Amino acid sequence: MNENIVIRHYNPEDLAKLKEITVDSFGGVTLEQMIEQKLGAWNEQTWKQRKAAHIDEDCAANPAGVFVAERGGEILGYITTRIDEANARGRIPNLAVVGAARGLGLGRRLIQHALDYFRRSGMKVAQIETMAANAIGQHLYPSCGFEEVARQVHYAMKL
Repeated sequence: MNENIVIRHYNPEDLAKLKEITVDSFGGVTLEQMIEQKLGAWNEQTWKQRKAAHIDEDCAANPAGVFVAERGGEILGYITTRIDEANARGRIPNLAVVGAARGLGLGRRLIQHALDYFRRSGMKVAQIETMAANAIGQHLYPSCGFEEVARQVHYAMKL
């Protein structure tokens, strides 16, 4: 089953599906939702709309560093990257896999693909972050070689 999955470059026509996967995958583990739960909705947008907009930003900022996993033409997951050439640092802002494809090692494959991209691009450090509530990320990222280096506390207030 896993052997038929290919990882390819992002195409602009993938964007709607990537945003759909994002909204389906990030419930309970995204800062956008946590702020909304604490303070309520604002600006006539839901956390889902704000989180989906992050994918718009990622795809616009570095389309060559967005990779899509698919099987038989069906998108099963994706990873977005950013390149900081001045500091030789690659960053992974977003990674998501559809529920039906979880447990196939697809997140790990996407991370390895992004790391290879970083190496080819001359990056010396790779960075990824996750919320404490994201148990999958808390397990997956260290198992891929990432080391925890700091924790951050997010504060918000309604204006």
